[in-house]
Amino acid sequence: MHIDRKTLRTIFLGVAGCIFLYWLLTEAGKVKDVLQFFWNIISPFVIGAGLAFVLNVPMRGIERHLGRVKKNTMRRALALLLTMVAILLVIFIIIRLLLPQVIDTVATLIERLPAFFENVVDTIDKLIQDNPTLLEWLQNNTDFEDMDWSGLVDKVVEFLGNSVTVIVSGIWAAIGNLYSGIFNGVIALVFAIYCLARKEILARQVRRLMYAFLPEKFCDTAIRIMRLTNKTFSNFISGQCLEACILGCMFAVAMLIFRMPYIPLVSVLIGITALIPIVGAFVGCGLGAFFIFVDNPIRALWFIVMFLIIQQIENNVVYPKVVGTSVGLPGMWVLLAVTVGGELLGVAGMLMMIPLFSVLYTILRELTTRRLEKRGIDEEKLKVQPPEVRNRLAETRRRVKQKRELRKLIKKTPNNDGED
Repeated sequence: MHIDRKTLRTIFLGVAGCIFLYWLLTEAGKVKDVLQFFWNIISPFVIGAGLAFVLNVPMRGIERHLGRVKKNTMRRALALLLTMVAILLVIFIIIRLLLPQVIDTVATLIERLPAFFENVVDTIDKLIQDNPTLLEWLQNNTDFEDMDWSGLVDKVVEFLGNSVTVIVSGIWAAIGNLYSGIFNGVIALVFAIYCLARKEILARQVRRLMYAFLPEKFCDTAIRIMRLTNKTFSNFISGQCLEACILGCMFAVAMLIFRMPYIPLVSVLIGITALIPIVGAFVGCGLGAFFIFVDNPIRALWFIVMFLIIQQIENNVVYPKVVGTSVGLPGMWVLLAVTVGGELLGVAGMLMMIPLFSVLYTILRELTTRRLEKRGIDEEKLKVQPPEVRNRLAETRRRVKQKRELRKLIKKTPNNDGED
């Protein structure tokens, strides 16, 4: 039997794939180590590419307003510089607003903790005095005389020694992770700046590689999907930032009206945490309620009530309109995307799944439309209620009405049996 080159290549790829799958299943530990090794190498560049993608959204808007600068390289460099300055300015303002109030809140909390513990001790003492049976039960069920105090002390010392060892090792690991994080952060930032400065050249190089080694039809589809993904993710980032600003301003105005403390701190916290879709604002509410609780517990309770009201407005009006419209995804699918993303990848999954769902939603809608046109399905059948369904329902209602009228007529007709 003659075997041509195409069949031989298919057999070779199939055998190689089976061997590779067997290696993955039997050497899972080594596979994990290999993947971890490669991830440690490429992670700064992946993070840098993601950072460049995020920074490209404001940089593109700034560059659009620098039309008077005729030289392209000068306009790009100026837009990149202004973007970095704007990001650093926003970070500085946030720290400037948050740090002093956080320090004041922690200082107030430390001052009030002794009084709080004294109140707890007084409450427990009063509880025992008002309930003699409780004191009697403790005395009968707790044998302090036979307790091995020396063994208890030894266990406490051993626990503290182990804790010190764990803390020291954790500090050294944290120092190593900090150094590695700083190094990777610098590489990621430099790579992001390079990508932003030469983004058109990089995009052209990627297209040339794709068309050189992949089928043309596949490249056309892949490039169209990548452009759709870029547009969707960019709209999501801008929409999410706009939604966070709106929510922070809503809380600032409401807290100002009700004369609540820590207005800059709480509103900025809620605005930052609102960048996490749907659930992020609840984290900000917990932190804000804690800070207000230190000052006034009753106001903290009213703050939670105010948060629930504003959150309903935000979830049902602001978020679906601002973020859902910006990515072209209905509000119901936004909620589903947040839930699935949170279960799979946590906070990162929440941020990524909404635009990803939007891309899949758009592609599926296009494929569905194309398939319906190819199959020649009548548009009347795709409406909310097809004609045959309407006719069937109308016929059923008509028959039910006739039967009801017939029963009424029978009841009204007198019984003439036996009269003749």
